Amino acid sequence: MQRKIRAVASFLFLFVSLVTSVAQERANTATNSTDQIELQRLEKVWNNAHLHGDTSALDALWADELVVTVPRMPVMDKAQSLAIWRTGRMKFQRYETSETDFRIFGDAAVVTGRLLRERTLGDKDIHEDWRFTKVYIRRHGKWRVVSWQASESAPR
Repeated sequence: MQRKIRAVASFLFLFVSLVTSVAQERANTATNSTDQIELQRLEKVWNNAHLHGDTSALDALWADELVVTVPRMPVMDKAQSLAIWRTGRMKFQRYETSETDFRIFGDAAVVTGRLLRERTLGDKDIHEDWRFTKVYIRRHGKWRVVSWQASESAPR
């Protein structure tokens, strides 16, 4: 009799564990899907802010700890990056991302992709084809960029 009770108890434990695991996986998938939709939206906000020189949108997207590492420029923090934008010297004619991939790890996310930029800096036209990695963190329910790194794309 005790064997049957143990067998039933073991079965129920495994069954409950399996159901809980499946429910948790579904909840994580739903959360990741919702987070990915929000991150996709923020990527559009990022691109439009660069295209239109919207420093308020960039300020809202960037965490105070932001680190920017891009080709041919010194490593910058949030204040330094915003200062460049506030000069109004840099104007984008094109700012398009593609091949984006989103990886979400709880309250952190990594977005990678390709970036094609055309801009004017002073009187110089500059065309750039970059690969990028952007790291978001979620604080108080809002995603903010803490790191953005870009490098030249490999020749095709």
